[in-house]
Amino acid sequence: MSTKTKIALVTGGSRGLGRNSAIKIAQKGIDVIITYRSNKEEADAVISEIQDLGRKAIAYQLDTKDFKSFDAFVKNVGDHLEENTGSRNIDFLINNAGTALYAPITETTEEQVDDIIDIHFKGIFFLTQKFLPFINEGGGIINISSGLARFALPGSSVYGSIKAGVEMLTKYMAKELGPRKIRANVVAPGAIETDFGGGRVRDNKDMNDMVAGITALGRAGLPDDIGGVVAFLCTDEAGWITGQRIEASGGMFL
Repeated sequence: MSTKTKIALVTGGSRGLGRNSAIKIAQKGIDVIITYRSNKEEADAVISEIQDLGRKAIAYQLDTKDFKSFDAFVKNVGDHLEENTGSRNIDFLINNAGTALYAPITETTEEQVDDIIDIHFKGIFFLTQKFLPFINEGGGIINISSGLARFALPGSSVYGSIKAGVEMLTKYMAKELGPRKIRANVVAPGAIETDFGGGRVRDNKDMNDMVAGITALGRAGLPDDIGGVVAFLCTDEAGWITGQRIEASGGMFL
């Protein structure tokens, strides 16, 4: 008896944590759709890697603060899926796309605040809203947050505060979507060595050493530390987990 292959959509899946999550999800036997903002070559490389694993994959350009583009994006994804699977539905939506903001409260501009709210809150809210009719019963939503929603470091007031809002939003999603057996959870990475925020954690030795010193496991995180957690939440083994925040930070600031 064959079971239908599940499908996950990962925003910002062309690099960093999104790329790692997309590949780890594919390793679980799930087909993957990723989005990228500007670098099609990076996205195509991820698609090739997923296809080498024997899974189907496709990439779409999407700017998650361009809300007016969401209807067309959802239609394009649905048209592709209907043609190839007979259904417009997906099983998992991973809201990963984002950008960093490091600025003291005294120097933060209104434009910077608007950007973070649009990308990290409104973008997640409205993209999820648009996809809700097309998420299968028993599926899931995974929102990417940050350790900065739990602890405070100078310069991250807006980013950390908005991520805290995402965490509360996720609880509301879990509550409202529970009758459809759709789970909603948060994965909150600690400091990770990627090009996020200009690669500060990866490339700045003082920053890297500082992170290692406040982390129980004694080092900064890597993308491989996060993608498997996201992929786990896309499996039946995580079927009884909803409305939860899973911090994968190696024990920062315990």
